[in-house]
Amino acid sequence: MLIYIIMNTKQSIKDLIQEKYPDLINEDKPYLIHPYTKEEAKKLNVIVKPSDKKGKKIDVFTNKGTYLVSIGAKGYSDYPTYRFLEFHKLYPSGHANKRRELYKKRHAKFSDFVGSPSYYANKLLW
Repeated sequence: MLIYIIMNTKQSIKDLIQEKYPDLINEDKPYLIHPYTKEEAKKLNVIVKPSDKKGKKIDVFTNKGTYLVSIGAKGYSDYPTYRFLEFHKLYPSGHANKRRELYKKRHAKFSDFVGSPSYYANKLLW
C-alpha cells in the first residue's frame, strides 16, 4: 500500500526522504553514522568518523588514530540507512535486506581484500 501511495505522488522517494529527514541523505552535510556502523566498527577494532573528503561518507581509522581509508559515496544509500527508512515506513519490510543482498553480489570480487576500501564498505555499511 505504501509503495502505491509513493509511486502515485509527483515526488520521488529521494525527495520524500529529504523532505522528512533532511540530514539523512544530504551531500552537503557530514554523513550521519548509524549505530549499526559503530557496532560493526567495534568488531573490526577500528574507529569511524564522518569523512572530510568530498563525496565520501566515512573515514576509517585504527584504534590508535591512524587513517586507513575513506568509504561510501555520498548521495547513495546503505544498509543502515535502508533499515532506518524501513523502520519509518518509507520502504516495505525486507527492502534493506534485498538491497544488501544485491550490493554483496555486485561487490563480491573485491570485498574480501582485507584493508581495502571495498572490504571496509562491505563490513561497515552493508
